[in-house]
Amino acid sequence: MAETTPARVPFENSQPILRVENMAASLRFYVDILGFKNAPWGSDDFTYIFRDEAGIYLCRGAQGRGGAWVWIGVEDAEKLHEELKALGVSIRLPPTNYSWALEMQVEDPDGNVLRLGSEPK
Repeated sequence: MAETTPARVPFENSQPILRVENMAASLRFYVDILGFKNAPWGSDDFTYIFRDEAGIYLCRGAQGRGGAWVWIGVEDAEKLHEELKALGVSIRLPPTNYSWALEMQVEDPDGNVLRLGSEPK
């Protein structure tokens, strides 16, 4: 008698939830500087921000401890680096080539690190 493996439920996507302490400061960083859009239903306690296909939930004072790290794939890390530098964003790590990606890093006002990477060179 052959064993059967039960079908697994497909996963659809993943969006991290980042703890923030000051929603207004976080939205200034993510929306005004990085170019994300804020969900119309967002509140001072919880919201969803997105830019193109990338989305992140922001939660004020709860759901985690802060200082999380998030990977976001981008089309061109070098071009993004120039864009963010021109906006005065503090770059934690300039574009650096690794075997997995050409990656740069920025840090939000709460110490959460965004690892932004494109295809390696």
